[in-house]
Amino acid sequence: MNRIVYWAIALIAALGFIALMILWVGGSPWQVGVSLLGGAFGTPDQLARVLATLAPLLLCASGLVFTFTAGLYNLGIEGQIMMGAIATTGLLRLLAPVLPASLVVFLGIIGGAIGGALWGLFTGWLNVFGKVNEIFAGLGLNFVAQGLILYLIFGPWKRPGVASMSGTELFEPALWLGTIGKTEVSPVALLLGGLALIATWLVMRSTYLGLRLRAVGQNLRAAYILGIPATTQLLSAFVLCGALAGLAGALQVTAVFHRLIPNISSGLGFLALLIVLLTGSSVLWILPIAFFFSALNIGGLQLPLALQLESSLSGVIQGAIVLLVLLGRGWDQRHRSTP
Repeated sequence: MNRIVYWAIALIAALGFIALMILWVGGSPWQVGVSLLGGAFGTPDQLARVLATLAPLLLCASGLVFTFTAGLYNLGIEGQIMMGAIATTGLLRLLAPVLPASLVVFLGIIGGAIGGALWGLFTGWLNVFGKVNEIFAGLGLNFVAQGLILYLIFGPWKRPGVASMSGTELFEPALWLGTIGKTEVSPVALLLGGLALIATWLVMRSTYLGLRLRAVGQNLRAAYILGIPATTQLLSAFVLCGALAGLAGALQVTAVFHRLIPNISSGLGFLALLIVLLTGSSVLWILPIAFFFSALNIGGLQLPLALQLESSLSGVIQGAIVLLVLLGRGWDQRHRSTP
């Protein structure tokens, strides 16, 4: 039985499980599918929301390719998005009164990438030198970053006269990234997401860095014995992932929300984790799967309005697809390893 058959069985099983779940909660699988499609592509504004979500997803998934290839599970990517957003917000607030708006936005986006990279480096330092598992280090730093956002929103950066969970005060429109028409999609954000994906593919395919990351991920001790600077490669993976996640956070501030809000990451880091798990770090599959997940995410918002079902059902669908496809991959690998 070849790989395609295993994947087909896994996908059919996922669709069957999803249909049973929908029936169990009192819905119709057909109506849910139609509602999801309508919620994602029914109007130009809805399609624009899908594309606006796609851009940071591409950035985060591209970054996670580096850490996954090096054998690292960077669950701290949510915190790296948050720190990028914090850095961007701080720079916009600091520089807006003294520099031209376009330069401020550019520096803010660069600062967001640096903020995410430093937070990723901190995660890597805890893992490499502190001997803290990267999963626990990343999750712990997520809580720290979330706490820092809440402190800033309710403290030094609170709105004049009142602190609000709606976030800091809106930036002036001159500090917003331009969008297509009156939609939410920014051409700059899409361009950065696409460039990140292409750059990741080139690095992993054609550079010594990609080769060394694969060697470290497959056998850390053997890579060290062969003279590959394993510590440097591990830290580089964290920094690259953090920089791309921080860039996603910067875009959330400048292109989507135009301020810092408590849920600035919007769960995009964890969604990107599912995408990379599903693709097996195959960069070429990231774009279509990220687009599918983005559409599912946005389309799910229509479920409470159209069918009185919870929008979180789209998350159940995403999780079921990932779980059963991973099981299919596991069966395939077990079959190949059996004499």
